[in-house]
Amino acid sequence: MTSTRVATARLTARACNEHDASAALALLDQSIALRHRRIALIRYLLARQLGAPLEARHHAYVEKVAARLSAEALARIASAAHARLRT
Repeated sequence: MTSTRVATARLTARACNEHDASAALALLDQSIALRHRRIALIRYLLARQLGAPLEARHHAYVEKVAARLSAEALARIASAAHARLRT
């Protein structure tokens, strides 16, 4: 695994298992930088659930992505985000 993937895996573990808001925010920032869509929405919802200090740019990015998705797709993404905190 590359060092970037290892770092992402560590951040994911911290966010999902330890409920670390700063790790969730770092993952969201990474997704935005890489222009992810679905995973950025999942990470946004996770960061929001954990009380991360979201900025206007975070909201604007996910609003733009969400505008292109169906209600069903958004529901699936929300469910996936919620499931990450339960694991």
